[in-house]
Amino acid sequence: MAGTVEGEKIDVGFSGKRCIHSRNCVLGDPHVFVPNAPGQWIHPEAASVEKIVALAENCPSGAITYARKDGGPPEKPPVVNTVRLRENGPLAVHAEIVLGAETFFRATLCRCGASQNKPFCDNSHIKAGFAATGEPALKDTPALEVRDGPLQATPTTNGPLKLEGNVEIVTGTGHTIDRTTKVFLCRCGHSANKPFCDGSHKKVGFVG
Repeated sequence: MAGTVEGEKIDVGFSGKRCIHSRNCVLGDPHVFVPNAPGQWIHPEAASVEKIVALAENCPSGAITYARKDGGPPEKPPVVNTVRLRENGPLAVHAEIVLGAETFFRATLCRCGASQNKPFCDNSHIKAGFAATGEPALKDTPALEVRDGPLQATPTTNGPLKLEGNVEIVTGTGHTIDRTTKVFLCRCGHSANKPFCDGSHKKVGFVG
């Protein structure tokens, strides 16, 4: 399910293919995003434009987007590019993400290897029983001179996710694991050095 719900002052877009049901939207305002509604479940008129903007930008998968009609600014990339590790779950990326021909600011990318919607997460990690800590050992890395800018994301053929650009990899609670401008992150689910690739995709015959 995908589409746009038009409002008087703001339009709200939704991509069911990208949604991982984090429920940030329905918990943030169940009048705007009505849970378990039989019909239309997005109601842009039920809150202020600023509230809807905040709700949309709190969607980690990027499934919810918006287009303002009140002259206000569009969504901007963050001042610090981050990859957050979800406990036993995906990589939550917040940056000016360049993936193929697309550019967007929020995405949850598969790291269990089981998603049928690679490189995006589709919650397959739950059924697969994927286990990977969101709080791995921290590294003592120097601060980046520049912390924002485009982040090129390339899912390599049958291999890891290559990120090129300024990025901080952080735990689920916000502690820094690494600061880098180029990194290969595991997306087969088998690395013994998660979230980093250790070549295990070759041994397990990962296809993606």
